[in-house]
Amino acid sequence: MKALVVGGVGVTGTIIVEELLRRDYDVTVLHRGVHEADLSRRVKHIHADPHWREDLQPALEGQTYDLVVGVYGRLRFVAETLLGRTPRMISIGGAMAVYKGWMPITAENPWDRMEDSPLFVREDNPLARLPGVDSFSRQVRDSEDFVMEAHRAGHFNATHLRYPIVYGPLHLGPPEWAIIRRVRDGRRRLILPGAGASLLSRGFSRNLVHAIMLAHDHPDTSAGQIYNICDDGLLSNRQWVGLLSQILGHEFELVDVPFNFLPKGFRATATQLLYPFHRVMDSSKFKSQLGYRDIVSVEQALEETVKWYTDHPLVPGGEEEQNLGDPYDYAYEDALMDIYAKRAGEIREAFAAEKGIPVKWRHPYPHPKKRGDLR
Repeated sequence: MKALVVGGVGVTGTIIVEELLRRDYDVTVLHRGVHEADLSRRVKHIHADPHWREDLQPALEGQTYDLVVGVYGRLRFVAETLLGRTPRMISIGGAMAVYKGWMPITAENPWDRMEDSPLFVREDNPLARLPGVDSFSRQVRDSEDFVMEAHRAGHFNATHLRYPIVYGPLHLGPPEWAIIRRVRDGRRRLILPGAGASLLSRGFSRNLVHAIMLAHDHPDTSAGQIYNICDDGLLSNRQWVGLLSQILGHEFELVDVPFNFLPKGFRATATQLLYPFHRVMDSSKFKSQLGYRDIVSVEQALEETVKWYTDHPLVPGGEEEQNLGDPYDYAYEDALMDIYAKRAGEIREAFAAEKGIPVKWRHPYPHPKKRGDLR
């Protein structure tokens, strides 16, 4: 059997390729050729940019595949090019661009424009389809629609999976690096916006590929379905920092700054900590239909991730580090934390000086000390 993986050399792509090789597929990967991957067996490479029809069409001319897994590129163009070339397609997209208010990705300061969101957003929750929404988000949703329409028209059996925030080795913009580098640089304080209370759905690379393979192994059940996939383990940003710090044997003084104190375009901390609202996916549909459970715990997954980037650190100021949008401007961070510590102390003192009506709390249910007491 022949399989094409569009992408195939990144944080989940390499694992997808390995899983397909274990299932005895003859695997081809299509990617731009900017990065290569160390795989257990040789696979065929097609170097083309999957963002453009003009590159995809000649690159795939005359080719057919039993399976296509689309992890990268413009999904709409990938799916169009593969019409009539495969009976089975598993496509991957991101949840951040899909759900209303989650992230206007092409905005200069997307964190400043986020909207509140319910916890456990289902696949059929309202999508941001109103005129004027972020153009990238519109393209992502149009691509999902095209894949599902192609499935309904009988062009191929399609399943679409929505990724959460992805982490693991070989990531081009590893979220954990912002914490790892600050530890390596000897930083003792860290700005924690909103006390780190935001909950974010994340997905470890091996867990996500396990989910993809479940869809592969159950083509009838997953036919024509869109699924949220993410780790079972759900961490708040405060817990995420705490677990990373524990793994690194480090302790930060966490400076809890309210979100409404932060200036527009604020970046003086890890960008994972800038989400002012919860971003939590409901993956119960995938669990109930395909039996998904994490194969790697969050604790073990973060340990593996930290070890990888400790052994393979990003180049300070290099392209991958710049992808994170974190300036590592420690003088600025210190200045903000010093200002906040001083002014917060003044506010606490002012609050304490104001006297309100005293209230003595008691439990609303009676707790009688002897029989017959009403309270």
